[in-house]
Amino acid sequence: MAEHNDLGKLGEEIAVKYLTDKGYEILERNWHNVHKEVDIIAKDGSFLVIVEVKTRQTNAYGEPDIAVTRQKQRMLIAAANAYLFRNKLDLETRFDIISIVFNNGEPVIDHIKDAFLP
Repeated sequence: MAEHNDLGKLGEEIAVKYLTDKGYEILERNWHNVHKEVDIIAKDGSFLVIVEVKTRQTNAYGEPDIAVTRQKQRMLIAAANAYLFRNKLDLETRFDIISIVFNNGEPVIDHIKDAFLP
């Protein structure tokens, strides 16, 4: 597996632990629907939370969250709609980004709640 894939998997593990420690209920990891994928789907109280995780070794080229382009946002919105429909849920939905950058081998987590609106 490529190094960036290993880093991405590590970032998702860190994000899941971070969210569960904050009291989130993890519903799905790497949920797929056709060509759409969501890293983490969780519940935070009455909210369904769609979480995109971006992990980098360094922020030399900018913070990881800038990689969540408008196109990626549209894909996440479509995936959230598919998840809600498939599971017959009627929940308010929030889109979060968890950005992880390693600083001297230690992950620095930036959780951006309501990172974008549908």
